[in-house]
Amino acid sequence: MKTPTGEIHGGVKFRTELLSAAAPADARLEELKAWCAEFHRRGFAPPYGGFSQGNLSFRIRPDEDTFVITGSQVGWKDQLADDRFVTVHGCDMERGIVSASGTRDPSSESMLHFAVYRARKDVQAVFHGHSREILLCADKLNLPETRQEAPYGSMELVRGVMEVLEDADFVLIRGHGFISLGASMKEAGQRAIDVHRLCVQQR
Repeated sequence: MKTPTGEIHGGVKFRTELLSAAAPADARLEELKAWCAEFHRRGFAPPYGGFSQGNLSFRIRPDEDTFVITGSQVGWKDQLADDRFVTVHGCDMERGIVSASGTRDPSSESMLHFAVYRARKDVQAVFHGHSREILLCADKLNLPETRQEAPYGSMELVRGVMEVLEDADFVLIRGHGFISLGASMKEAGQRAIDVHRLCVQQR
């Protein structure tokens, strides 16, 4: 199945090690659901085959790298149930294993989210979305961008983002999408909205 960016989507590219079937039990889940709906409304999570392209997460505790993330192959058009989200406890980047709790695979970019949280203790939310307008105005706004295109969910994509991340709070993934980071979900989400607004004004 082709995604809106032209990639063939075949699900996650890692092995999920499910530690339990428990859905996330965190009051902040309602805010994450609201941002999923907002990303869908603004076209930052393009639909494909009944699913939505994109993934949003928040860090559970400031001093740990565990996080709650949208599940793989979930559509954001309708109100999401708690079991559409997954808790990621850790990632073995070398072996391609994601340890999680939930009833489904975590999103295909879970290793990217983990790498960001591990490298940037100031980041409490990672929002990955897609926008043609934002990709087209990278040079005009001098936004950091990965040097090469890479397949979704791959370690090449993770390494590409980490090469340019440093202290940036918004990074373009060449030919693919963006990640917006924040000290809160509101900050990460609003940053994506603000960058998109600037890009539309630049046209």
